[in-house]
Amino acid sequence: MAKLVFGMNQSLDGYVDHMAFAPGPALFRHFIEQARDQVGSMYGRRLYEIMRYWDEDHPEWDAARRDFAAAWRRQPKWVVSRSLRSVGPNATLVDDDIGAAIRRLKTERTGEIQVGGPVLARSLTDLGLIDEYRLYLHPVVLGRGTPFFAGPRPRLRLVASDAMGEDVIRLTYVPA
Repeated sequence: MAKLVFGMNQSLDGYVDHMAFAPGPALFRHFIEQARDQVGSMYGRRLYEIMRYWDEDHPEWDAARRDFAAAWRRQPKWVVSRSLRSVGPNATLVDDDIGAAIRRLKTERTGEIQVGGPVLARSLTDLGLIDEYRLYLHPVVLGRGTPFFAGPRPRLRLVASDAMGEDVIRLTYVPA
């Protein structure tokens, strides 16, 4: 059975914003390895549109960015959206009864499926489908933005804390 993991970079005050801060080289390498090991990724519309950046090569990319793009392109993606009519390569649109679709997906796959986007994660949390939360805490304070938890926080239990290089700590939680 697949495990749904919601993990994102987060400021110390609880916000996610890919434009305000980014992973350093060691953490980016971690994300490359993680993408290689995942059986897929699931996105809401907004984050999927941002991640489509990785669909095409860019001449300014270094080896690490090319490695991430290759890992990202290889894995299947599921895009939860009622407004999109089509999705890109290696992606499947989930636009109806997401609870049933995601439960079926979890039984059909084995391994980790990355959940991207706080709004989607809230919907999946409300349905009891998120198995693990990974908060990558960066030493920045934003004071505004999109919160990691887009709704009431579920009761969680800490199962791991790891230094991830470049002053980032990963906190891993499971539902309590």
